[in-house]
Amino acid sequence: MSKNVLFTPYTIKGLELKNRIVMAPMCQYSVTAKDGIPNDWHYVHYTSRAVGGTGLIIIEMTDVEPDGRISDYDLGLWSDEHIPAFRRIVEGVHEHGTKIGIQIAHAGRKAEDAAEPVAPSAIEFPGGEPYKKPRALTTEEVQGMVQKFGEAARRAVAAGMDTIEIHGAHGYLIHQFHSPLTNKRDDIYGQDLSRFGVEVIQAIKKEMPEHMPLLFRISAVEYADGGYDIDHSIELLKAYRDAGVDVIHVSSGGEGTPGARRPGNHPGYQVPFARQIREEVGIPVIAVGRLDDPAMAQSVIGNEDAELVAVGRGMLSDPYWAVHAATALGEDHKVPVQYERAF
Repeated sequence: MSKNVLFTPYTIKGLELKNRIVMAPMCQYSVTAKDGIPNDWHYVHYTSRAVGGTGLIIIEMTDVEPDGRISDYDLGLWSDEHIPAFRRIVEGVHEHGTKIGIQIAHAGRKAEDAAEPVAPSAIEFPGGEPYKKPRALTTEEVQGMVQKFGEAARRAVAAGMDTIEIHGAHGYLIHQFHSPLTNKRDDIYGQDLSRFGVEVIQAIKKEMPEHMPLLFRISAVEYADGGYDIDHSIELLKAYRDAGVDVIHVSSGGEGTPGARRPGNHPGYQVPFARQIREEVGIPVIAVGRLDDPAMAQSVIGNEDAELVAVGRGMLSDPYWAVHAATALGEDHKVPVQYERAF
């Protein structure tokens, strides 16, 4: 391998990346028309990170129904009318040699602007406003929700996405189903906490070409008192792997107010979770969480903690994070000809 392993190519199924750098999905809350359709802000936001040298961009949380949004300003994929605007972003990103995926989700009880949020069980997210007490989905409605995820995946494929990520982290709907804190159901979706996630995976895989890898983002641990630990998430992920997940994006928390156990505030605090999941589940992982320092990101790959590194806030502050990381690490890299005089 080259000295700077962060800049080695990586291939999973038909997805060929020029480096190991991923732009993490980060909500922009910028759909001013409230119709779920990406606008010029989203186009510039994502294409600029492609110009900046990122290997893979994951478009922010994009919801399968209007009431599945965190806010009415979020992206959606509940209608074929959304496809052309997403296709424009995909084509713009591809022009700069970067691959792009999309994170498909439903906020569940964390849907702030829904008149009546839905969830596995009627348990309100702690903290009061802006959260409301959700209504528990019926068994038939859960099955219908699975189909909505599949339909959103069909639209993502039609828009030309290179990969799809399922959002099963941060206290949103799929996380709510696989957490004992929020799933108190007595039907089949409560008896097996992985069942909803498995069915969503299967519905999405049916819409994806064989060469396209499926990503799944999970909260490896919960921080609320009584929340699950990594052993629980590993068992979930084995079921999700067997259902068709190809890559695991390892985050943590988001399910409620932290208790005795609290999230770290130091660079790389989630990397041990990624490494343990990689070793025990046996498929590639993406590490994320305060990995903005290029040397830190490089060490995650070099130490074989993960196959890919996702950078979030670092790319919000610097669209050209990847180019600047290459410069910092002494990597011979290609700069857009228009910007060469600056390097």
